[in-house]
Amino acid sequence: MRRLVIEGFPRAGAKARSSYSGDSARLKSCPDTKANLRSAAIAASAVAGISDPEDPKLREECGVVAIHGHPDAARQVYLGLYALQHRGQESAGIAAADGTHLSNIKGMGLVSEIFTDDVIARLKGAMAIGHTRYSTTGDSALLNAQPIRVESTKGLIAIAHNGNLVNLGNLRVQLERQGAFFQTTSDSEIIVQLIAHSEATTLVDAIADSLRQVEGAFSIVMMTRDRIFAARDPHGFRPLSMGRIHNPDGPDTVVFASETCAFDLLRAKYERDVLPGELIMVTGDGVTSRQYAPPNQTSCIFEHVYFARPDSRIFGRWVQESREEMGRQLARESHVDADLVVPVPDSGVTAAIGYAAESGIPFRFGLIRNHYVGRTFIEPEQRVRDFGVKLKLNPVRNLLEGRRIILIDDSIIRGTTSRKIVRMVRQAGATEVHLRISCPPTISPCYYGVDTPRKSELIAANNSIEEIRQYIEADSLAYLSLDGLRNACDGGEGNRFCVACYTGEYPTRWVDVEDILPAEVAVS
Repeated sequence: MRRLVIEGFPRAGAKARSSYSGDSARLKSCPDTKANLRSAAIAASAVAGISDPEDPKLREECGVVAIHGHPDAARQVYLGLYALQHRGQESAGIAAADGTHLSNIKGMGLVSEIFTDDVIARLKGAMAIGHTRYSTTGDSALLNAQPIRVESTKGLIAIAHNGNLVNLGNLRVQLERQGAFFQTTSDSEIIVQLIAHSEATTLVDAIADSLRQVEGAFSIVMMTRDRIFAARDPHGFRPLSMGRIHNPDGPDTVVFASETCAFDLLRAKYERDVLPGELIMVTGDGVTSRQYAPPNQTSCIFEHVYFARPDSRIFGRWVQESREEMGRQLARESHVDADLVVPVPDSGVTAAIGYAAESGIPFRFGLIRNHYVGRTFIEPEQRVRDFGVKLKLNPVRNLLEGRRIILIDDSIIRGTTSRKIVRMVRQAGATEVHLRISCPPTISPCYYGVDTPRKSELIAANNSIEEIRQYIEADSLAYLSLDGLRNACDGGEGNRFCVACYTGEYPTRWVDVEDILPAEVAVS
């Protein structure tokens, strides 16, 4: 039976229990906190050993959704999270409010596994927020599942957060000296502790005050019993968009989501992005906004390279357009004679379409992805070489045999999977295998909400392109230039992007990634 964290539901003869209880606008621990931490960590460790340590893909931490003014808000959030499942597949949660009560349910697994009809039916109210996330290496995924539900004299709050704070160590020490007790290693708890400890007299002022104190990446949705809030950090690292569902018989439903693909499933119309440094509040009286900090946009360019779905509009630009142009630019920069352009599915497909269109070389699906591979699998007793990749991808031999192949992928991180794929295509009979990458070499870790290997594990940080080519056993290797990437993502929207993973030049102060993403949760 799936284990869920359930909060805020009244019980007969007892007050509704929260993750926290409030006292003088401060947060303090619930009874048996250490026992709860220990059991949560143990439960998470049993579930969390699911990722392949050689999996080279960078992982986005999470996606968020918020709904205001819909009679079945929790189900709408469920659908939104379903559309954002690619942004996080470890845990998910939904909090709902009806003006009086604020309840929260979260658990480990996929959105559809956690939120059955019976579970969704328990979440009553016209407002809801939701969250889906990847756990970071070694942390307790169940313990840190969101939304986090907080009660203080400033009111009951639920919060869901996408991103990473880079000054959380200093803030945590400061708050602990003020008497704060932390139950999780989540960045979101830093923010709610700052709200609770703020000297501002209103909740909206306390939220603005807390956001001005944190540095790093955050796109946040928050909810009280009767209001929804949405905010982005001043750099706008992570996306957050606002939309509406038109209601002919009453006020419109206001929707926030990490990607606009969620709006399509909800039949919501995209209205605009939440601006960098903006805090939006939605009440029964309508939408109000304030600029809590001056904007200084450096949005994550890797959203367009890999993270976001091609059918999403991110930072005002369609991802499909950016990726196709990446492929076209890649063909202009590093053309090679070949017979077929073959994408590494699914992340290389759109760039490969652009490459084929620009080069005139036919596009074919020469690798077929098994979309039904579970989050875990049992390897044969006798390990098969490159088994993990062979389980996920299978070559179409009649297309590849005797042909010169251009493989298109979005990135090379450690290089292990790229080598396995090149070997697979060659073993299927390809006479030449040329690998083209639709972004520059990744040479530095990300500190703004991406689960990135250390610099010592990034193959491009420690090897030349020729050395990488030899390692992955390709006949040739070429990356898209940084200028080419910037041009591909520039559709006249006036965006400025963070490209620190390609240059090592960060737009904020930063600390070591292991301090941002704790290796373990202390339970004693």
